[in-house]
Amino acid sequence: AHVANSRQSSVVHSSTRRARALHRPRSGCGRNQTQVASRAGWQSQQSERLAGVLCRSGITVPLVPVDKDDTLWQKIREEAREASNNEPALASYLYATVLAHSTLEQSMAFLLANKMASPTLLATQVMELISDVYLNDFEVTKAFRRDLCAAFDKDPACSTYVQAMIHFKGFQAIQCHRVSHHLYMQGRRALALALQSRVSELFQVDIHPGAVLGEGILIDHATGVVIGETAVVGNGCTLLHHVTLGGSGKDTGKRHPTLGDGVLVGAGATLLGPINVGDGARIGAGSLVLTDIPAGRTAVGVPAKILGGEVSTAPAAEMMDQTGYINDYEGTYMI
Repeated sequence: AHVANSRQSSVVHSSTRRARALHRPRSGCGRNQTQVASRAGWQSQQSERLAGVLCRSGITVPLVPVDKDDTLWQKIREEAREASNNEPALASYLYATVLAHSTLEQSMAFLLANKMASPTLLATQVMELISDVYLNDFEVTKAFRRDLCAAFDKDPACSTYVQAMIHFKGFQAIQCHRVSHHLYMQGRRALALALQSRVSELFQVDIHPGAVLGEGILIDHATGVVIGETAVVGNGCTLLHHVTLGGSGKDTGKRHPTLGDGVLVGAGATLLGPINVGDGARIGAGSLVLTDIPAGRTAVGVPAKILGGEVSTAPAAEMMDQTGYINDYEGTYMI
């Protein structure tokens, strides 16, 4: 009995010590009272800027009215509501990802953060990071809206904007790159490269944060796409799965391809070195391109050769045609 009473007393005293410790001010953590108060004030400002709070359930509760002047965002919300009614099993997911947010930027930040979260990279941290980029770089938000429109306009398998936004990993990989590129250009290279690594692991899409992507980009299917550090992809380009925009040699400086506007690069094509592909050009599926391709031309083969005939004035990336040139392959080449 004496032993039992001693143990019970020990447990009580231990619990009391823990309780006191939880309420004791922390003086040995390297932060003084001013630093803690400053941090709390900054977090409060961030919450106001994000116009929402994150509940324990992971759902963002809007603190401001939904932006009714944003027609794209209104369309996405309508599609999400319709999908929720048609498929109740997805209702909670669609609410948490789309309908619980007051702006498209909030919704995208929540979506990407939950995708990219890991045991050591918390969703709340990533969401705060992405939201901060959206708030401070209008070019990023403008570009992701045009990317979303490109996916809807070009991909015949895409029936709604919300489908592309929440299900197309090519679109999501591009948006993660836009955030990492912003950080990279701000000198936060370690964090940018960490995000690149996570995106590569998650989506099997490896885009170096130093690469420059234009607006209205579509990466269809996306698996296996690699875009190197000094690559440039123009506005309105379309890349299919397993496309490589790779470097050549170990020299520093420009060593990856540059694509003009409206270029279509077919599935499995590899472009190597600091070559230039002109506006509206088309690279056949499975081709190996080692030299410059003029604007409006089609290049096919290993190594790729330029098909003869008239220069195309139609935007190749809009047509999504990877096979229309096959009958011309045995014809005249431009060397």
